[in-house]
Amino acid sequence: MIVGQPDSTDITPRARIDLTASGFGRCVVQPAMMALLLAATALLTCCASTGQTPAPPAAEDFQAALKLPWQQVFSDTCTGDWREFWFLDGRQSKLENTPDGMILAAGPEGGGDAANTVLWTHQSFAGDVKIEYDFTRLDDLPRFVNILYIQATGVGEGPFARDIAQWSELRRDPAMKLYYNHMNLLHISYATFDPQNDYIRARRYPRPKDGNFEFDTRIPPDYANSGLFQVGVTYRITCIKRGRQLFFNVSQGGDQHLFTFNADGFPPVDEGRIGLRQMRGRVSRYANFSISILPR
Repeated sequence: MIVGQPDSTDITPRARIDLTASGFGRCVVQPAMMALLLAATALLTCCASTGQTPAPPAAEDFQAALKLPWQQVFSDTCTGDWREFWFLDGRQSKLENTPDGMILAAGPEGGGDAANTVLWTHQSFAGDVKIEYDFTRLDDLPRFVNILYIQATGVGEGPFARDIAQWSELRRDPAMKLYYNHMNLLHISYATFDPQNDYIRARRYPRPKDGNFEFDTRIPPDYANSGLFQVGVTYRITCIKRGRQLFFNVSQGGDQHLFTFNADGFPPVDEGRIGLRQMRGRVSRYANFSISILPR
């Protein structure tokens, strides 16, 4: 069993499941979870005697979620006019459709809040959701992050109506605080910093009143040093929100990497728009974007 490299800011136990093409793989667990290690050792010893290798529970849960009767309700190859499906926060953003997908460029690295960007779906989605897309990082900036926003609505107080399209003008300069203070949503950050010093992290907005954004919005666990999202390499991302469970699967070639988060300690998120955030200086290409829901 291999021990993962912890994020230096993270004090929570973590477990990473690395899947092979068949859905079986290895589990990477922090040493703090010694009881689980001992139990896993006993289980592996038992299975070795029978010649079988069990799939880790998170992998089994993900495979079960994939088999649910998803109904696709959004599909964009990202090669046509992006305005048909999306709208944009950020007055310095640039977006171009190409035969290989849409290239989203945030403003310059030194441009401050106005140089951030968020691309939102026109559609809103209720209940459990499955989000799939091809992602290619095109910048080599060793700072800042990309974020997937899941089911965003406003908090419904003051000018921050539940329909976030009603206060788009307030987000012409897309400062992070406008989102984490005034929206209900789930957040997954990825393609962070550089591939040798990255993390994958989930959050639940809004920040509690008088709370701390950095710590009070985090959904455990954190993952560090994934080695994913190399510049110029296309990855297929599959994100499933099922109840308060989040699955974030990244595949490239025959390799799959599954990251899971449990939001049981937070209020549920049940409807809203999907968003793609890039901090200033970030450039990415998106293609073959689809969103599915479970019939109610």
